[in-house]
Amino acid sequence: MSRIAIPRRETVPAEAGPILDVVNKQLGTVPNLYRLIANNPAVLSGFTSFSAALAKTLDVRTRERIALAVAQVNGCDYCLSAHTYLGLNLARITAEEIALNREGASGDPKADAAVRFAAKVARERGHVADADIVAVRNAGYDDGQIVAIIAIVAENVFTNFLNEVAKTDIDFPVVRAAKAA
Repeated sequence: MSRIAIPRRETVPAEAGPILDVVNKQLGTVPNLYRLIANNPAVLSGFTSFSAALAKTLDVRTRERIALAVAQVNGCDYCLSAHTYLGLNLARITAEEIALNREGASGDPKADAAVRFAAKVARERGHVADADIVAVRNAGYDDGQIVAIIAIVAENVFTNFLNEVAKTDIDFPVVRAAKAA
């Protein structure tokens, strides 16, 4: 059971309602994560705005691969469950690729550089070497895309930490960080 309240749609603060309606329209449901964040409408607004902006940066497959790598680094079962589901069903990533992503890698050479870099940023809390920047650049990412990778890491660190603190009830098929796919 979640340690922080996950309000029902009918009981969220009024300012959060319209934002959750948009989430419902986009996803066909309102996952527990969004209802949890709805406890603070300002945070929900900021989070959904940030997520929408990041959706305009890198392609959905790369964003999901990064989310999987970061969730594994942070040991977040909720986010691993959510992003495994989204990876398979939205981004159409194979189960084999998801297993690689969780290890901080990818079978696609360009995506591999982004996922390795993202996992290192998360693991090392941003303290990466010059060689790490060179590697991601050599794979074809420009400085704007490198900033996007770091922003996607930050977005996922927020949700990983929030879900771990709250122990959010998982509303996706459950995947555990302790057992790599």
